[in-house]
Amino acid sequence: MINTMIHGGLVMACLACALFFLRFWKQSHDRLFAFFALAFGVMAFNWMLLALLQVDDERRHYLYIIRLVSFLIILYAIWDKNRAGRGSSS
Repeated sequence: MINTMIHGGLVMACLACALFFLRFWKQSHDRLFAFFALAFGVMAFNWMLLALLQVDDERRHYLYIIRLVSFLIILYAIWDKNRAGRGSSS
């Protein structure tokens, strides 16, 4: 029961972060914020699945691939931001 409550809180926190970054993206139109909003949305989806499916064992490792996708989106966003910065300065 407590795990479900904690996962629900994590879903809420990730969605709040996604909305936070989405607001900055609407103001600045910077793709970094859009990618971060997407990554936190994917992370919220991951926590929601973990709460609904009651994963207590390690045999359902495929659910953690969703979290890996979220981190890869963040890494791509950082790489994309740095790549775009180099092209404009030279």
